[in-house]
Amino acid sequence: MSIVRRPLRRCALMTLGLVALAGLAWSQPATYPARPVTLVVGSSPGSTSDGLARAIGTEWARLTGQPLVVDNKAGAFGGIAAQAVARAAPDGYTLFITTNTTQAANPHLYKKLPYDPLRDFAPVAQLIQGNMLMVVHPSVKANTVAEFIALARKSPGQLNYSSGSSSARIAVEQFQAMTGVRLNHVPYKANPLAVMDLVAGQVDMMIVDLTTSLPQVKAGKLRALGVSSPSRSRLVPEVPTLAESGLPGYEAHHWNALYAPAKTPQPVVARINDLLRQAMAAPAVRQFVEQTGNEVAFGSASDLARFQQAEYEAWGRVIKQAGIEPE
Repeated sequence: MSIVRRPLRRCALMTLGLVALAGLAWSQPATYPARPVTLVVGSSPGSTSDGLARAIGTEWARLTGQPLVVDNKAGAFGGIAAQAVARAAPDGYTLFITTNTTQAANPHLYKKLPYDPLRDFAPVAQLIQGNMLMVVHPSVKANTVAEFIALARKSPGQLNYSSGSSSARIAVEQFQAMTGVRLNHVPYKANPLAVMDLVAGQVDMMIVDLTTSLPQVKAGKLRALGVSSPSRSRLVPEVPTLAESGLPGYEAHHWNALYAPAKTPQPVVARINDLLRQAMAAPAVRQFVEQTGNEVAFGSASDLARFQQAEYEAWGRVIKQAGIEPE
């Protein structure tokens, strides 16, 4: 018996030793990253997520000496990107910068998703929060929110709105639920593409992040009617909130956060969080955040996990209240 048990004991000890060594290797955060890291973005260039990813990437390279390669995978309201990251190796070399669209809203909008936002990802850090701008094409005969509501009521179902994210879609669905107007929804792969068609006059209206809409407003290509925040934006102080424009209680927001595939080792998650904390404090990243009407909302991985769970439940309630049936 003892002859049999001793080799087993030795094997067990060797196994424990290898596990300990593996844990020790992962506990050396200075070794990460040892090669380029891919940062998957679920939207096209020109979006808030894309701009933030590139701003962080510059600082990441400076801090680590390794590039952060941005990989845009637009489509399915971020679902294509989410699926790719969910299936990636959990080694810290594939990361995901995304929004409430993939992590909180999509599960309530679609009957089947190719990923699970709560199980398939390791939360790393929330990055920013922001509000949105209601914009129309200049040909739309409305200079205020009230005038747009009156116009839409005169011609139900004749005006179109576009969206390239769940945030943009649900913001308008809330607007319709609160006003009783009926607009036609035209979906796009990403918000920048939707804004391009709005500028071209292919659609009439959007409620979308300031990153993609504000440059077009300042260029005179779109008209801003209202902001979705509780108070006016410092970037467009002349534009009233939707709440003060006859929709008390109206508010819509979006957020960006960074995730890794599920089962990524905790020391690696902690190292990434620390690098992100340093990057978010850099002047160039702060400038991007401020110029796009957002706010830094950085925290720990556990902070993001709790925040995402709360947002998952909140977006489910909003979608149900807006009467949106899962597709």
